[in-house]
Amino acid sequence: MKHELLAPAGDMESLYQAIHNGADAIYVGLKQFGARHYAKNFSNEEMKHAIYLCHLYGVRLYATMNTLIKDGEVSSFLKTIEFLHKEGIDAVIMQDFGMICLVREMFPNLEIHASTQANNSSIETIQLLSDLGVKRVVLSREMSLDEINQISVNIEKEIFIHGALCISYSGNCYMSSVLGGRSGNRGECVGNCRLKYDLEQNGKIILKDQYLLSTKELNTSSKFQDLLNSDIQSFKIEGRMKSPEYVGFITRFYRRLIDGENFSIAEEMEKLRVLFNRDFTTGNLFCDKRMMNPTFSNHIGLPIGKVVRVTKKYIMIRLNKEINQEDGIRFLESGKGFIVNYLYDESKNLISSSSGTVIVDNKVGLTTLDHVYKTIDKKLIKSLKNFSPRKIAVQFFITAKKNQKLRIAVYDGVHKVEEEKGIVEIAVTSSISKDRIKKQVEKLGNTPFFSTNVEIDMDRDVFVSIKELNELRRTVIEKLTQIRGDERKLFLKRKVSFPKINTNTHNDLTASVTNCSQLKTCLQLGFQRIYVNDLALYHQYKDRKEVYYQLDRNLFQIDEALQEKNIVGENILFSNYSNTYGSYFLNITNSYSAYYLLKNGLPVIPVSIELNEYEIQRMVQNFQKKFSCSLPLEIMVYGRVCNMVIKNNPLSLNSQFRYRLIDYKKRCFPILYKNGKTYILNHITSCTSYSFPFPYTKQFNFYDETSEEIICIVKKLK
Repeated sequence: MKHELLAPAGDMESLYQAIHNGADAIYVGLKQFGARHYAKNFSNEEMKHAIYLCHLYGVRLYATMNTLIKDGEVSSFLKTIEFLHKEGIDAVIMQDFGMICLVREMFPNLEIHASTQANNSSIETIQLLSDLGVKRVVLSREMSLDEINQISVNIEKEIFIHGALCISYSGNCYMSSVLGGRSGNRGECVGNCRLKYDLEQNGKIILKDQYLLSTKELNTSSKFQDLLNSDIQSFKIEGRMKSPEYVGFITRFYRRLIDGENFSIAEEMEKLRVLFNRDFTTGNLFCDKRMMNPTFSNHIGLPIGKVVRVTKKYIMIRLNKEINQEDGIRFLESGKGFIVNYLYDESKNLISSSSGTVIVDNKVGLTTLDHVYKTIDKKLIKSLKNFSPRKIAVQFFITAKKNQKLRIAVYDGVHKVEEEKGIVEIAVTSSISKDRIKKQVEKLGNTPFFSTNVEIDMDRDVFVSIKELNELRRTVIEKLTQIRGDERKLFLKRKVSFPKINTNTHNDLTASVTNCSQLKTCLQLGFQRIYVNDLALYHQYKDRKEVYYQLDRNLFQIDEALQEKNIVGENILFSNYSNTYGSYFLNITNSYSAYYLLKNGLPVIPVSIELNEYEIQRMVQNFQKKFSCSLPLEIMVYGRVCNMVIKNNPLSLNSQFRYRLIDYKKRCFPILYKNGKTYILNHITSCTSYSFPFPYTKQFNFYDETSEEIICIVKKLK
């Protein structure tokens, strides 16, 4: 099968690099609603030009509209979707469940891809998306290739093959949101996983001041043939916040791998290490157990030598690779670095480059004999700026018959453009040859095209005006350019109706508990639903109507784990399952998500923990106004938010001990490993009393509270 190479672009310069270095498709974001809020991104006018440019070169363009949407943003979101559809975007990448459902109905001719932010880690979730009409799913980075190959759902598969990795399942990370008010689900992640932490075991620090949550960069090039042998449609490169030169290089690198080109991967890897790397991993895709880099969280560079002598003024470096004036270097152990403005040989003569022993100015107060890494390569960047432009193959068909108009047609394999002009005359002195006509029409200069063939049907002894021939060539090329650039799907917009659904609101109490004592206390207090994560404890009490099983997060197959009564954190077709509720991990932030999930069989709507009191009230009001029924809500009023859900056990936790992560502000985050997942809880327990004018279910998430503490907490908030 043909695999799509999907490249990132954070700005127009990166877009040019991706196009001309062999991307089949490119994904970009506008100034809002994209999961990379801090990238440069595209204005509306830039987006129009980007669509035109991509289509001209036969490249598909996808827009990232993959943030959670709040009720106050729905109108603006839909206007943006309509703008993109009218301008010819090839697909939109989306996270928000309600917006996916609404856009599918409102714009039936617009292709939707489900973002990895939609938490596409379970077969049941992927099946639901397929049933909704989603064309493609961007699979969770936690999935292995073996798991991906088992997915037989009728939907296109897209995976990340290179770039930065999130340590948490995408869509399941609230750390940036709860600590600083910047939601990763809304494109504002501040990168808490790239900070230093201490790890505490039973009150004792066992790891100190390390990047314990920082992953290496994904790099699948060493196992790329396995991917080519799969049924994955699209290979995606991360990097909308990377430099244009990086985008161009990494696009070309994987283009060559896909095309089976014979080249030195080792040589290209050295260039890649200079451009950007945090060390490399093949990721969960290939079950790599060495995904973390606790020593460095940012760009490391390429090792090029070692400091052999240091003075207050100079640093002497013995090199094993070339360095050039204006390169950037970093001293690994100290973390210091600078641009080499002046480069000297051992006699302190100014030089422009060397691969021997050199001297540089000590501009950073270095005192140690560090290892030296190159972080910027001036010559490499300059070479990457001078890429060869992409060209489109065309064929020409020329007809030159006596006393008839001169006709030229150009064909690109899909579109054929014909034009005619003047009258072909009998030659009075010298006739024109086929070679001269061929040479003239193939003068395509700076156009995006090159000629692969010219077919000429002409009479003997005819005269053709070179001026007219040139004019015809220019005309057909201009028209072909316009046709290709303006190509788009038919814009369709439909009015959406919302059939009324039956709902019931309650002033219930629900709780998530971790042990038998908490369970008994909640039963005594009259909780209507009690969520138990311990399967043995659930089976012990499952005959009690109040007791539900809380499934582990991000299961590959949810069906296999379901019990008689459940609570799940993934989007599934709830109508297929009786007595099954959802958790706040469903990320419900607007009334449309609530409506479509209720329609799909979810009994109660668990509100996202990222909504404040005003936003919840607005959501309820909009729901009642829009859908003419009440909204049954479940709102967490007490508990520790689960900040991250991580696959496997990257910190080598032992279930016999209690662990905490401690950050630079001395905030302590409980962390535990259970059933193949690591969970990081928030450092504080949230406790909120809402004064809503409507009934709602209060949810309590208990962690290590005693029975006495639970009684006091419930009494306070009930």
